[in-house]
Amino acid sequence: MWQYLTDSYNWSGNEGIWARILEHLWYTFAALGLSVVIGLPIGLRIGHTRRGAFLAINAGNAARALPSLGLLMLAVLLTNQIGFLPVLIALVALGIPPILASTYAGISGVDPATIDAARGMGMTGREILTKVEIPIAMPLIISGVRSATLQIVSTATIAALVSLGGLGRYVIDGLKLRDFPQMFTGALLVALLALLLDALFALIGRLTVSPGLKLG
Repeated sequence: MWQYLTDSYNWSGNEGIWARILEHLWYTFAALGLSVVIGLPIGLRIGHTRRGAFLAINAGNAARALPSLGLLMLAVLLTNQIGFLPVLIALVALGIPPILASTYAGISGVDPATIDAARGMGMTGREILTKVEIPIAMPLIISGVRSATLQIVSTATIAALVSLGGLGRYVIDGLKLRDFPQMFTGALLVALLALLLDALFALIGRLTVSPGLKLG
């Protein structure tokens, strides 16, 4: 594995390690962005209104319980194509639940006395959500995004199963060719990438969360 990693040939070209890392990041952030766009507003709404929580949370947990390979195959059948779209669908299905659940938990966990005080000051429902609930819930919201990121970046290796790129190519191709140094290299790089992204979101959390709140 060390020899594979230190060979400069394996790092260059359209199929080199750098190219595969960029592909993997593209799959990850495309799925994460769409997961945030879908999961965050739903979590905010059900947390703020306290309506629809049972259905939304249980539907999200049901999607998370499905195996990633099963989700990919289901997405392939639903879209009737092999490529980026079914991979995106599978990854988003895994990314939404932690974002939705953490956002809901953060918003619904705000002390009712704080909300009553804000309402007594004349704040509207929208103002209470944006100026009181979201800032207080921010640590849990970011925690959900971090969890979704780890889930997506580790599962994005399935893209190789439908002829796409990413670091999963090393794992799938290495297994097929019984090239274990290549396979272990792919697994190691995915793990390191997950750790780096987790550290990045931890830093984002420290920079964006109010000093009065503690991010776990």
